[in-house]
Amino acid sequence: MTTTSQLHIALLAFPFGSHAAPLLALVQKLSPFLPSNTLFSFFNTSQSNTSIFSKSSKPNNLKIYNIWDGVKEGNATPFGREAIDLFIQSTPSNFQTSMREAEEETGVKFSCIFSDSFLWFSSELAEKMNVPWIAFWTAGSCSLSIHLYTDLIRSNDETLSKIPGFLSTLRISDMPPEVVAENLEGPMPSMLYNMALNLHKANGVVLNSFEELDPITNKDIKTKLQKVLNIGPLVLQSSKRVHLDANSDESGCIKWLENQKEKSVVYLSFGTVLTLPPNEIVAIAETLEAKRVPFIWSLKDNGVKILPKGFLERTKEFGKTVSWAPQMEILENSAVGVFVTHCGWNSILEGISYGVPMICRPFFGDQKLNSRMVESVWQIGLQIEGGSFTKGGTISALDTFFNEEKGNVLRQNVQGLKEKALEAVKPNDGSSTENFKVLVELVKCHK
Repeated sequence: MTTTSQLHIALLAFPFGSHAAPLLALVQKLSPFLPSNTLFSFFNTSQSNTSIFSKSSKPNNLKIYNIWDGVKEGNATPFGREAIDLFIQSTPSNFQTSMREAEEETGVKFSCIFSDSFLWFSSELAEKMNVPWIAFWTAGSCSLSIHLYTDLIRSNDETLSKIPGFLSTLRISDMPPEVVAENLEGPMPSMLYNMALNLHKANGVVLNSFEELDPITNKDIKTKLQKVLNIGPLVLQSSKRVHLDANSDESGCIKWLENQKEKSVVYLSFGTVLTLPPNEIVAIAETLEAKRVPFIWSLKDNGVKILPKGFLERTKEFGKTVSWAPQMEILENSAVGVFVTHCGWNSILEGISYGVPMICRPFFGDQKLNSRMVESVWQIGLQIEGGSFTKGGTISALDTFFNEEKGNVLRQNVQGLKEKALEAVKPNDGSSTENFKVLVELVKCHK
């Protein structure tokens, strides 16, 4: 094994939800700032690797390793929580096996471990190797703070309003379920609780957010962790981002938007993982048809089958239903007036980055907390009445946005945050730009 000063960075991904793809995007942003002979080894399950590398090109200096997903040979492929639990139970030995293989193959020892924050055991691996550990929190500082306060929250419901940066409107029902689980021994609650207990050992915790979004929360978590580095919104810094040309806009969404009035279009999308319950798909469809509001609805084929008979035909003059939509280009378009979302962190950040207010229908993880922040703290949108779509509740939410007085307040608030986000990523002195420089130095640093 060589002992050169060549950088070899171990990237440990959490293979579910929107976790692995942002880690890859961050590597692609980091790579040009590191020595040209830097090596990256990307550890992730085969299924997740296949998914993210089919949509994104692989950098030349990155090698992909498929780690064991915990499913025994011959067993049926599990889904949902079962798949997550099996994967967690197979850690950390599945990572260790592949990491040894990577060091042997390249002949270069690891100089740094850069992992998803969930993978808290990275602190122990880094300690054994005597290298820095950098943790990537793929959500916002508000949800990170809640995890760091797990013990306090579990001890007393009344403490929620005492957590810096949160208002008295925060409720136990807004908490990520793992924080308030009956016991913390299940694979997922245990993993997140251990993360909260170990994250102070990380040399840096990186967030795809910007300090000015949650200044009080950021100030507080900086007292609990070694280095807190907000380096986002990454979506505003993708200098290599290719805008769709007319030929690649297969769904025709961008061309269609060109013929719509400013801030008139409702854009609906619930991420790549979720399918809405059938009654909610019907409620949205009935609302869009009754209101005759221009819309783009990103709806997978299994959802299209649930639409009321004749809906597509009856709405084709004023709406578009597509199986996939170029979300960033849509949100960037001035014709879009409101974003109906599941409140995943990437979607929230994209809505803020392009100044589009939101209607929130959260499902799991940090989505309920994000939704509460959107409505009560940042005041840039609304939660759907009763927590799920009904025709009455959806009509009421849309009426708020297209009511000039109420809608304008939400638009002004989100526009204010968009301006702060743009300030944060300014090339020379933005707060996220400065934090990114610190991150580059951390990654370069050999212990």
